Amino acid sequence: MRESQSEQRQTTRHQTTKRQTSAIDERIPRRLIGSIFAVGSLAFFGILTETVMTVLFPELMRELNVGTATVQWITTIYLLSVAVTMPISSYLKRRFPLKAIFVAAVILAVIGCVIMIFGRSFPVLILARIIQGVGSGIATPLMINIILEQSPKSKIGRLMGVGSLVITVAPAIGPTVGGAISSVLPWRAIFVFILPIMAISLVVGLLCIEQKTPTQSAQLNPLQFIAIVLGLAGLIMALNQAGVAVSAAADGASFTLSANIAGASLVIGVLALLFFGYSSKRSFSPLIRLGILRDPVVLLHLLAYAILPMVGIGFGYVITNLAQLSLGADAFLAGALVLPGALIGAFFAPVGGMLYDRFGATRPILTAFAVAVVGPVLLLVFSMRLTPALLAGFYFIFGLSYALGYSNIMTSALSALPGQFTPDGNAIFNTMLQFGGAAGTTLFSTILTIAQAGAGGEGTPAFAHATAVGGAWTFATMIVICVAAFAALAAAFRIRARRR
Repeated sequence: MRESQSEQRQTTRHQTTKRQTSAIDERIPRRLIGSIFAVGSLAFFGILTETVMTVLFPELMRELNVGTATVQWITTIYLLSVAVTMPISSYLKRRFPLKAIFVAAVILAVIGCVIMIFGRSFPVLILARIIQGVGSGIATPLMINIILEQSPKSKIGRLMGVGSLVITVAPAIGPTVGGAISSVLPWRAIFVFILPIMAISLVVGLLCIEQKTPTQSAQLNPLQFIAIVLGLAGLIMALNQAGVAVSAAADGASFTLSANIAGASLVIGVLALLFFGYSSKRSFSPLIRLGILRDPVVLLHLLAYAILPMVGIGFGYVITNLAQLSLGADAFLAGALVLPGALIGAFFAPVGGMLYDRFGATRPILTAFAVAVVGPVLLLVFSMRLTPALLAGFYFIFGLSYALGYSNIMTSALSALPGQFTPDGNAIFNTMLQFGGAAGTTLFSTILTIAQAGAGGEGTPAFAHATAVGGAWTFATMIVICVAAFAALAAAFRIRARRR
């Protein structure tokens, strides 16, 4: 009897010790928090500059003497640079130490900021945006890789939610920051303020970033890298030049050159991507292992993850330009209209991750995007009688729901992958996120440009009305994108449920 009681006490102590050890293992390490802060703040301010310039487009058009279709390349070339850099994130993760990758991203971000501060011509600003885009393209997947690799399993959802603050909130508050600073200071002051934050990130990162897995002797295939660059750039150029051609045709001007460029770019882009896929399949050490896309669940998640940023990032461009060019608001007010939706998104992005940890993927994601589509629907309904308050209120609905659901899409998709393929999935998803953002900004600026064609000069009632009509077309396009993403996610979850 005594022996039995003794064994029970030992078993109880063993179970208690095991629970305590498990609880310790599931705590978030302080150095991990520091790492996420360092890389996340670098990525945050990198992504912030995606849309911080959109509210300044009217001012930049006057300062640089360029049109709407041209000035949007300040944002599009940045997003494109990010998109073509992210495919090598898997290679960088395998080949180089995390600290070395982080330092390279900081250096590129600083160089880009300095050029933006002193540059005085459109080509120089484009060069600066390319450099900044490469730095951000390195930093963002690095942050996600650190979270996925080093987080306790029970905390991955909420930490990915924190990571989504960078992905969703930074571009959303960009117009607000740009409008606020430009209303009292020259717009270049934005990049002056970023420099000391980069210095703080560098110090924290050097102290906290840890190398948990050894590097490998991975090889970079230059042909595959060139192919992915040409593929993504070709598709964006095709979309942009097609819009220019249609706008020129609507104005009665010559559109032959733009149409030819669009057609050639489309052919080059498609052929380059086909070559990339063929080469990756036959390569011993591909730039990205695309085999994960054979799983329809991953592929459907990727489709939704790629097209939703067209709306999420494109909203900042659409709202700020509608407010200024159609409603007559100044830059500060136009930027402030995005702020309520961005702030609520900042608060609820980690909440979305916590819901994922508790309830799984299906209900939190589908519910979030069922509500998100209400925002563009209301904007379409009221498109010809919008006020600044209605713009901010309807975007608030979308921003809240988008923040709750978006980061969970990648978490859900990557959760089904073997650990060694996580960097590849991370690279693919983040590449498509940036490509979707670039495509959305290009698409919506093209729609507005087409609507404004032949409407006279900026500031006239005809131009304001034409911009409002373009806004209505844009909101209708947003609804189609949101519904398509919802359908893709619902199909993915049905397939997953049948497998179980």
